Amino acid sequence: MISLIWRETALADLEAIYDYIAVYDAAAADRLQDLIEACAERLPDHPFMYRSGRLDGTREAVVHPNYLLVYRVGTDSVEILNVVHARQQYP
Repeated sequence: MISLIWRETALADLEAIYDYIAVYDAAAADRLQDLIEACAERLPDHPFMYRSGRLDGTREAVVHPNYLLVYRVGTDSVEILNVVHARQQYP
């Protein structure tokens, strides 16, 4: 069974995104967080469903037109590395 691991950087990204959006619309922030978490929860079952990442060894899930989950697939885990805004300069 493949496990899901959130790196501290990804959790900090998610929190910052939530906090920013919640200032303007708390319900929208809740919906986006739910969407991101639901996508992440599906990754262990289908880790290669999304495109190859811009950095070697990574993959990118387009969770919302404006947000990407950057992750790495290991032999026994999927590791969420970052949550980034699509317009953010990355990498």
